[in-house]
Amino acid sequence: MTPSATACAAPFASAPPALCLLNPHAARGRCAALAAPLQAALPGVRVSLPASPDDARQQLLALPEGSRVLVAGGDGTVHQLLPALLERRLQLALLPAGTGNDLARALGLAGMAWRDALAHALHAPAPPMDVGRFQAEGGPVQWFMSSLTAGFDAAIAQRAHAAPAWLRGQPRYLWATLAEIARLRCHHLCVQADGQRLHDGPLLFASTLNTPTYGSGMPAAPGARIDDGVLQLLRVGAFGRLGALAMMPRLLAGRHLSHPRVALSGVRTLQVTSPAPVPLALDGEPLPAARAFQVQVQPATLAVVRA
Repeated sequence: MTPSATACAAPFASAPPALCLLNPHAARGRCAALAAPLQAALPGVRVSLPASPDDARQQLLALPEGSRVLVAGGDGTVHQLLPALLERRLQLALLPAGTGNDLARALGLAGMAWRDALAHALHAPAPPMDVGRFQAEGGPVQWFMSSLTAGFDAAIAQRAHAAPAWLRGQPRYLWATLAEIARLRCHHLCVQADGQRLHDGPLLFASTLNTPTYGSGMPAAPGARIDDGVLQLLRVGAFGRLGALAMMPRLLAGRHLSHPRVALSGVRTLQVTSPAPVPLALDGEPLPAARAFQVQVQPATLAVVRA
């Protein structure tokens, strides 16, 4: 089912939660420890630790359309649930308990204690936000709420998934970045946005953001908004190892956009092709590499509680 661009044109009012889902693996298992205190704080609401992502999606698909769902987890958790949330037009109330938490940052919830986030989730309205629609080489349509990365930063996301368990948050991504710089490669990309060719040549990466940050808080697109009907395309030109390493402090400080090889532009539709497969990741979750893909913004599609 393709969500309607006007399905969530107005904020949903506060509604009692129909379900509370916890990702038992989020934050290296720490999220599961919230099950008992959440159940105590939510009498009459079922608190569930799904056995698998498919189990969680099936629980969501069984809910009445428009229900409010509390989700304890991070970006990866929401990404896995996104198709079911959209299909049933559910209201998402996020309890930040993940590693990346870039969606929580965009919603103004990052760093909020779970009891404060819960109180807000129970009573605040759920205005609509945009989501991204992604399709690679005739494959299935997929959705993202934070970012689609293509190239170097997608390779970083893949490496971050294999990082040591004791590394969490931004240090995990920094470790993966340093490791990936050692085998740095650029990709020849032909990039067309809204019918105009923006680039045809080597790029380190060309990534699309709906949120201002990705990679656990890196301010890649400082002006991005989740409700403006536009995605932000970040293009970074060819760099050698030393140049890429020197860019890291600028990216972490949000000063990368002044570099002549870095460009940020608002887009509604995007087509990217390459003669060789390009690493990809959606909301930090690795995807198979592809030679061609399309991206399109879906305005005002997901109802979500924000601060």
